[in-house]
Amino acid sequence: MARPSSGPSPLSLLSFLLFSLLTPTLIASRPLQQNPELVVQDVQRSINDSVSRRNLGYLSCGTGNPIDDCWRCDPNWEQNRERLADCAIGFGKNAVGGRDGKIYVVTDSGDSDPVNPKPGTLRHAVIQDEPLWIIFQRDMTIQLKEELIMNSFKTIDGRGASVHIAGGPCITIQFVTNIIIHGLHIHDCKQGGNAMVRSSPEHYGWRTISDGDGVSIFGGSHVWVDHCSLSNCKDGLVDAIHGSTAITISNNYMTHHDKVMLLGHSDSYTEDKNMQVTIAFNHFGEGLVQRMPRCRHGYFHVVNNDYTHWEMYAIGGSANPTINSQGNRFAAPDIRFSKEVTKHEDAPESEWRNWNWRSEGDLMINGAFFTASGAGASSSYARASSLGAKPSSLVGSITTASGALSCRKGSRC
Repeated sequence: MARPSSGPSPLSLLSFLLFSLLTPTLIASRPLQQNPELVVQDVQRSINDSVSRRNLGYLSCGTGNPIDDCWRCDPNWEQNRERLADCAIGFGKNAVGGRDGKIYVVTDSGDSDPVNPKPGTLRHAVIQDEPLWIIFQRDMTIQLKEELIMNSFKTIDGRGASVHIAGGPCITIQFVTNIIIHGLHIHDCKQGGNAMVRSSPEHYGWRTISDGDGVSIFGGSHVWVDHCSLSNCKDGLVDAIHGSTAITISNNYMTHHDKVMLLGHSDSYTEDKNMQVTIAFNHFGEGLVQRMPRCRHGYFHVVNNDYTHWEMYAIGGSANPTINSQGNRFAAPDIRFSKEVTKHEDAPESEWRNWNWRSEGDLMINGAFFTASGAGASSSYARASSLGAKPSSLVGSITTASGALSCRKGSRC
């Protein structure tokens, strides 16, 4: 007696279902397969190829850091250097630097004559009138004799070399616009001055004693400082004063310094009321004491930074600044009386409690706490908002590559 049929085999059912799900385009693109197993293998191969492409895209660009994801996935970054200028975010997002000019290659690390700089030196490059994208022929340490006074529309791009500006006066961005500083090691900066220094091909003048900042922005606008490693300077690591605005300070690694960042000239200098500064994706690391940043007048967006060390406080200010702290990670020190992130300076509580300071989505670790203030005027915080904050849980991965990168030609940074 014949056995009753048990129906189609599982393989036949799977083949039928997979075949039915194929798109009309896929079906039309190849002859009908008579062997169901070949259909299964074909579909699985298509799925695996798709998954591989998605994973490749994720591994190439999916850091969650919008600046880095804009350019770091390109293995040919060295042929497309100027693309970096289109990747800025925040208040300094329109800083084009030397994007629209020629490439200038620094071949000489010397700085023997600040009035008549030698062609091929960094000083000769930055004083030119035309836009320039300045790169470096090789690894070098540049010990400047006097402040490096920059002219407008310049990019200093350290990618592809290990470039240290150290042991002397450092970078001054004074009354100029459209500056990008990227990929430099800036440290052990000293005071300079009481000397003649050239600032353009047509002009040089007497400079009084400088502060000894790593990067000093004085009446500058459209400035972007990105992926630099800064430490141990005489005064500030990055200071912005005297009406400076439209600034982004991002992806930097700052260590071993007391007064890290001053934003605002003085409490009485009301021209700083229009200052707007974005501080994003930086790692404030070991050996820092205070001013990350210290704000005066103006609007400050402190977003997705990693604070792993402070000895006194992290964010402070005076003169009624608006401070919008979003998605940061604050790890307080073990010092019992230094757990507070904030410091309202030079005013009684009856005054500072009206200042608009807020913490939104920040992660507080080891007892850290943020003293908010103000009524939270939406118009004020709108002027202190410059990009969408990521969740604070992502700060570790967003900032993992902070500081100067080790970029080599022909491969991703």
